Amino acid sequence: MVAEAEWERIQGELRFGQVLTGTVVRVPKPGVIGVFVDIGLGVEGFVDVVLLPRGRSEDWPVEGTVTDFEVWWVHSDHPQVRLKPADPQYLCEDFADFVARYRPTWPSEIGKALKGPKPSAP
Repeated sequence: MVAEAEWERIQGELRFGQVLTGTVVRVPKPGVIGVFVDIGLGVEGFVDVVLLPRGRSEDWPVEGTVTDFEVWWVHSDHPQVRLKPADPQYLCEDFADFVARYRPTWPSEIGKALKGPKPSAP
């Protein structure tokens, strides 16, 4: 785990929608939880199950998969960067509907700093 000052620095350098290449390191319960991703920043990356193909965990990226992810939000309780798959093959089929329903401000947040007013979490 990184120190608070390091976490603050990392957050200050990230932007919503920023694309990071990462390696899937854990898929603890396919179809249930999500995937953990090493994004090379010293903090954990995580893709929530709601952003992955629903009902088709065999279409999720497996451990060792190297692909691009976008910064979706940051976990407020501990250092963790929440990600969304950049590759549509790993993204839920109804992403546009999901955004419209649960995070309609997403398009306007892209490119903004993580620090500052926190976006609504899904």
